Amino acid sequence: MFGLERVLRALRTERRTAHAKAVVTGAGSGIGRAFALELARRGGDVLCADIDADRAAETVALIEQLPTGSGHSVQCDVSDRGAVALLAEQAQEFFGGAPTLVINNAGVGIGGKPVGDIGFEDWDWALGINLWGVVYGCEVFTPLLRDAGRGGIINVASAAGFAAAPSMAAYNVSKAGVMSLSETLAAELNGSGVAVTVLCPTFVKTNVFTDGRITPGSMNLSQQLARWSGLSAENVAARTLDAHDSGRLYVVPQIDASVIWHLKRHFPALYVRGAGLVGRLLPKD
Repeated sequence: MFGLERVLRALRTERRTAHAKAVVTGAGSGIGRAFALELARRGGDVLCADIDADRAAETVALIEQLPTGSGHSVQCDVSDRGAVALLAEQAQEFFGGAPTLVINNAGVGIGGKPVGDIGFEDWDWALGINLWGVVYGCEVFTPLLRDAGRGGIINVASAAGFAAAPSMAAYNVSKAGVMSLSETLAAELNGSGVAVTVLCPTFVKTNVFTDGRITPGSMNLSQQLARWSGLSAENVAARTLDAHDSGRLYVVPQIDASVIWHLKRHFPALYVRGAGLVGRLLPKD
């Protein structure tokens, strides 16, 4: 029995997400907060970054109530390249060296308008946070992890990155970019000791709908779907961290996302026609 306990303890300590020195962006709410709390439960030290300093501090307060882990909050606007560079400096100061895990999670929701009606201001806003925020995070933190020869990067994309639903172009494009970046980074870091995972959920029960720029009709539908079929942020975070430990690149945690993934790849023309029909049947704002 003693030998078995030693083996199990060794396996636990080898998990990439156990006792991690983790940076989590968008840690003030939703999936980001769930990641931060789950990492703390696994004995990690978590640098909680969010554009809303009060929300980040709330997450740290929740971490302090747990029996394991520790947290520190910082304000960071991931659409600001300089702010992300500063975040990397703060992380090295907080951890006394490079982090072992970076979760590029910060993102916003946007939808309800077709291409041509979206407007460049909303394109800039969505891509600045959802795509460029992840680009900055990968560009700044990857050299630190690569030089250390260990660690992991988790990028939060969405099933929207491959589903390409109508009236969600800005969101779809941003998340498709995150998927492509993650795939490229995984290939570049293969054999380096640094693992890459990209999370692609559908509906998760968070405040992304109310905090984003989503037209009323689309927001109501999204909230209803999240209530009916969405997983909790805690469930998604735990599944993703476990998948990262096992070396998986893609995490598609819900059945509907998995169905869409396979439909689009095996029946692309049929999928596009079906998506167009659904888009025409949806309530207009």
